[in-house]
Amino acid sequence: MNRRSLNVVRGTAAAATAAFLAALLAAPTAQAASGPRTLYAAPDGHGTSCTVARPCTPEGARDQARTETGRDVRVLLKNGTYKRDEPLKLGAADSGKDGHTVTWTAAPGARPVLSGGQDITGWRQNPDGTWTADVPAGVTPRQLFIDGRRATRARGAACAASTCDATRTGMTGAVATGIDRWQRPTDAEAVIRVRWRNYHCRITGVSGDVMTFAQPCWTNSASGTNRTGPAWDSTAVDSTRYSGVAFFENAPELLDEPGEFVWNSQDHTVTYLPRKGENMRRAQAVTPHTEQLLVVDGAHDLTVSGIGFAYAAYRQPDTDEGYAGMQAGLTLTGATGPVDHAGRFYTKPCAAGPPPRGPGHSNADPPVNRRRGGGGRHEAGTKDSSLTRSSFTDLSSGAVYVGDTEPMPGAALAGERNTIAYNTITRSGVEYTDAVGIWAGYEAELTVDHNSLDHLPYSGISVGWGWNQPEAQKSVLRDNKVTDNRITDVMEVAQAQHDGGAIYTQGAQPGTVVSGNYINRSAFGNTERDGNGIYLDEQSSHIVVEKNVITRIGYKWVSNWADYGIQNIARGNWTDTAAPALAGNGSVMTDNLTGLDRLPAEALAVAAGAGSHGGPVEQLRTDLARTGTATQSSTEGTAAAALALDADTNTDTRTLSEAGAWWQVDLGSEQRIRQIEIWNNSSSTTADFDVITDDTTVHVSGKALRPTVLNLDSRTRTVKIVTSGTGRVALSQVLVHP
Repeated sequence: MNRRSLNVVRGTAAAATAAFLAALLAAPTAQAASGPRTLYAAPDGHGTSCTVARPCTPEGARDQARTETGRDVRVLLKNGTYKRDEPLKLGAADSGKDGHTVTWTAAPGARPVLSGGQDITGWRQNPDGTWTADVPAGVTPRQLFIDGRRATRARGAACAASTCDATRTGMTGAVATGIDRWQRPTDAEAVIRVRWRNYHCRITGVSGDVMTFAQPCWTNSASGTNRTGPAWDSTAVDSTRYSGVAFFENAPELLDEPGEFVWNSQDHTVTYLPRKGENMRRAQAVTPHTEQLLVVDGAHDLTVSGIGFAYAAYRQPDTDEGYAGMQAGLTLTGATGPVDHAGRFYTKPCAAGPPPRGPGHSNADPPVNRRRGGGGRHEAGTKDSSLTRSSFTDLSSGAVYVGDTEPMPGAALAGERNTIAYNTITRSGVEYTDAVGIWAGYEAELTVDHNSLDHLPYSGISVGWGWNQPEAQKSVLRDNKVTDNRITDVMEVAQAQHDGGAIYTQGAQPGTVVSGNYINRSAFGNTERDGNGIYLDEQSSHIVVEKNVITRIGYKWVSNWADYGIQNIARGNWTDTAAPALAGNGSVMTDNLTGLDRLPAEALAVAAGAGSHGGPVEQLRTDLARTGTATQSSTEGTAAAALALDADTNTDTRTLSEAGAWWQVDLGSEQRIRQIEIWNNSSSTTADFDVITDDTTVHVSGKALRPTVLNLDSRTRTVKIVTSGTGRVALSQVLVHP
């Protein structure tokens, strides 16, 4: 039986504001017998009149709407900020009746915002230039916004695994980092990134050089619980993939950069070091406090549109659960639980707006654009609902979560025919960098269409779940469409989250199509060969990838490495590199235009039309080296010099390890060049080298990236890469642009 209801909102995954359009959940409605009843609410509303001159509170307007019968009802929110200590709750009694609808929306010209923010006032200056304010009881400032701009929790430097050695029970390094001398180390957290996972656990004790952490956060972040993922998983904090702590945060000893703050749980104060130009006597300081802003549960024939959501809290990371990230913003919680190798019992992050659940159609009114967007969740049997034309920005975690992690749910709990379309998502995952822009679990007939996603730390769109675990090999996944999305600058290198892609899939999904998407700069400038365009990971099967434009990717434009991912097809795509053939029985690549150094007109048209509003396309630059002649000082095995000119960033050259090892391309004639791209090989071998043209020498310290980009003005026939000492020159690609 289909549920005709809206799901409960669990709060936002960001300390943030959203332009959020939830769904109209209704079958086609009958024509109203009389004109609609219009009620008004305002931030300072009162009484029961609910007129434009005498508006009510939102609850007052809701209660008045419940008395209306025989016509449509519109509740218009007047301009302003609606501060919420508890959520606005809409339930079955707030449904449209007898074929009529109820609409909650902004009054004409208004920009209403439901806010969970708590103002922090009474700032006093300290001798060291910081400012301190008391925090009201019951408020824990995990995030702080000054005049609408996010502040950063005071953080220190990275600590390598050789010093901060993590075990199942704790971590060394307290002496070397100075944590053993901190005034309140138990207010501080360790932030750790391991491949695609992110962990935030609070310190609970320091004994000599050893730190212990809140439980169950630390146990759930470590191996040995049999709940952290597949048996092959080596991304726990005590695994071989652990390379150290990204940073410790929230200690006054770390408060040394303008724009940083620290929370003192004992004194119940927050201390902030202002940025240039900020005056704390006049500044508006806000911290998220209320976790739920709008709860819609059991309603139908209801529209919510044009309403912003601001500063909703995400409280789990402040508890002893912490943030034991598993993948895509989902966490492992609870001290005990069932074996969970397929991630069936992971916990999704919170959401700001009303995620629809039940049959219906979306309302596509223009959004109210707001800063720092919160996310939405569609779960527990969401069907025939839409999230459209919304804007999300500066999110602590992911923007949109659709569906659940149970591969074979009952009919009432199956996610079907949902639509996520024409939304704009920028800078999500600011705090929890393993989050994705749009995540979907076990969905059928899902449409993710014409969304724009930009500047995300990990994957952009993720559809499917369960890896290759036995309990997940059969699921309800089928007939999903990921079409005409614009995904740019994702898998951001600075955030050190690896093994993802602009579009990421899991599981057998018969009838699923990924087409018409524009993907540019996924893991561009990476420190290793990692980060994909379209990533058909693990059990991904029966998926068609066609007519996508995929450029400037750190690794593979399409990745399908697992033999048990079968019958995938990649056809008619445009890209500037090549990729290994698809794995799995029946998987094929056909009619793809690869290794391009200019996008043809058809590809430019596809890319320009992708996303919520279309947009510019980064045209590829002509590669003068493509027709050149490559040589090198020596060759190891079959890794010939010409492999750096084959338009494939997945093949490598390699010299022997020797003093002054070199690689060179002869362009055939003197050319005026402006840019050189140097793509390191798969092992990031090439380091500390000179790039030499006929009239210019540029030294590069440290390892080359994928790519290292050098801008210069040179007239030259040759480009030569020479090691400064003893070592190899090993390259995936060298491009020389006029």
